[in-house]
Amino acid sequence: MLANVLAHLTPRPIRVGLLDFGDGRSFLQKPLEPVNRQFRDALVARLTADQFEVVPGDAVIWQNDIAVRNGRRMAAEDVDVVIFNFSVWAWPQYARVAGQFCPQPIVMFSTINPQYPGLVGMLANAGSLAQAGIPHTKTFGDIDDPQTYARLRAELVAVAAARRLKGLTYCLIGGRSLGIDTTVIDPAQWMKQFGIDVDHVDQLELVRRAEVEMANGSRIAPALDYLKRTVRKIHWTAPDATFRLTEELLRRQLGMYYAAVDLIDEFKYDFCGIKGQRELTEHFATADVAEAFLNDPYGPDGAAKPPIVCATEADSDAALTMQIFKHLTGEPALFADVRHYHADLGVWDLCNSGEHATFFAGRSQDPAVNLAKTELRPQGFYFPAGGASVYHIAAPGRVTLARLTRHDGRYVMHVVAAELVDFGTRNDEIAAISQDNWPHAFAKLDCAIETFIQEFACNHIHGAYGDWVRELQGVCDVLEVECRVLGKAS
Repeated sequence: MLANVLAHLTPRPIRVGLLDFGDGRSFLQKPLEPVNRQFRDALVARLTADQFEVVPGDAVIWQNDIAVRNGRRMAAEDVDVVIFNFSVWAWPQYARVAGQFCPQPIVMFSTINPQYPGLVGMLANAGSLAQAGIPHTKTFGDIDDPQTYARLRAELVAVAAARRLKGLTYCLIGGRSLGIDTTVIDPAQWMKQFGIDVDHVDQLELVRRAEVEMANGSRIAPALDYLKRTVRKIHWTAPDATFRLTEELLRRQLGMYYAAVDLIDEFKYDFCGIKGQRELTEHFATADVAEAFLNDPYGPDGAAKPPIVCATEADSDAALTMQIFKHLTGEPALFADVRHYHADLGVWDLCNSGEHATFFAGRSQDPAVNLAKTELRPQGFYFPAGGASVYHIAAPGRVTLARLTRHDGRYVMHVVAAELVDFGTRNDEIAAISQDNWPHAFAKLDCAIETFIQEFACNHIHGAYGDWVRELQGVCDVLEVECRVLGKAS
């Protein structure tokens, strides 16, 4: 990747503020200092080892002026989330004095230390915060206990993921596709509830920039050469074939990728959606190649870059769901239709026209690993303009699936844990039952079929590898979104 291109999307560690709270009696400061230091140092070491950037306070808070000073410092340091740490008894007034300046909700933590009533202090301070209307969470336990740390980590990551939405700019390329109302959002609601600005760009600008790159640019040829060498197979067709995939069409698709990258870099957009249907898919080329590689942690030339959330059909609530996953995981998020349920196999076929990042083919940061399992196949009768669909089968593993929707103007997130499965030599056969040229993820959901059908209110679903149910619940709490967990995880 060229230096400074997409620099604004370079990920940074989560910044965690850490404030210690103590007893307000002056004669207790000296004997309690080593106790506070012991547990604070253990907490800092555990967080630092997990790649968090810790910003500690400058003193144990045992007077109001110390609380004000350190609360203001947390705001000035632009931390993503703050831990209020209780190793000893702490006067409850200090939490809300400091908390008014800090990012919220506050993450409260108390270690196991029965000789000094830190738990009593946390609970008393929590009551003080509750009286003042300052949102907070509580975790109690030994920081070296994996379950305790997992609970604390989930709270930190959730608060950071939610708060990092504020100030983002979403690039909406095109408008409503195929009359799908769940793809359309209210920009004013996004700004009010999430702090996200929406900037509209016409699809003509994507075409214009793509054509300029095709005529005068230098990036398409090496990308095309790389794909020819690395992708498992490109299914070229004759120019007059009914369903076409020619070099000229693939060059158009690569041109749209670089057009989108340039737009995102020039205007410092953070994530995007591309309408595609019908203008591009009927008169230029499908945007699937561009969308897949935008979501990937590398471009079509194999060069590393940050994943850029891009939702096809300009599905803005899809993009927002995927951006939340990206904040939680740092990896690409899945975009798929809920296409079919194979009753004989007990799996859902999650399939879309080519939007899936190739990352899912091999679950690797190495493009060569993923592209060796990927094919470029001609688009079918839905898309007469032609071009490549990015075909692969998602690698097996535990995933968390989710989707933001609006019910009478109010946001709801449905969450369900699942297992992606691999049928080996039968993959292509099973995929072809619904679509033999689009990417697939075969998912066993942790909920009953009827539960999913009755609860889920969208054709699109999204997800990421790993168990993120607790974190998504935390994100929803911060954003004041109702979270409905389906199945076993609930």
